[in-house]
Amino acid sequence: MSITKACMHHMRARGIEQWNEEYPSEKAFMNDIKRKELYVKETEGDIVGCICVTPVMDEEYFSVKWLTPNGLNLYVHRLAVHPDYQGKGMARSLMDKAEAIARAANYTSVRLDTFSKNQRNQRFYESRGYRKLESIYFPKQSPHPFYCYELIL
Repeated sequence: MSITKACMHHMRARGIEQWNEEYPSEKAFMNDIKRKELYVKETEGDIVGCICVTPVMDEEYFSVKWLTPNGLNLYVHRLAVHPDYQGKGMARSLMDKAEAIARAANYTSVRLDTFSKNQRNQRFYESRGYRKLESIYFPKQSPHPFYCYELIL
C-alpha cells in the first residue's frame, strides 16, 4: 500500500488523478494475495513494485469489443513502481513477467486498462505492442475514461 500511495501522490503532482483513497484498496491487494496473483519487484531486499496478473475478467470489461474472444485472456491490474525507482526498467520487468506467465500458460492475449490522462503509461503499453481499444469508466476513481489495451500473444 505504501508503494501505491507514493505513486498516487506522484501522479497527482503531475495532474494525473488516476488513483485515490478508494483505489487501489488494501482489500484488492488481499484478494490478489489470496488468489496468488500478486507479484512484486525487489531491489536489495526492498519491495519497489507490484503487479496483479489474473485470468478473472472484471465486469467493467464485459462490454468492450476486444481483439480476441473472451476466455483465454490474462488481465493486468495495479502495476505500480515506487517513484524513487521509476525510469529504471522496473515496470518493463514486471510486464515482461506478466507476458511470460501468459505465454507459458497458452493464453491468447494480455488485457489491461490505463488512465486517459496518463500519457506516459499509454506510450509504455503501445511501445510493447498493445493496441488501444475502447474507453471504460470507473466513477469512484475519476470522471475521465480509462483506455483498454490488448496484446495478442
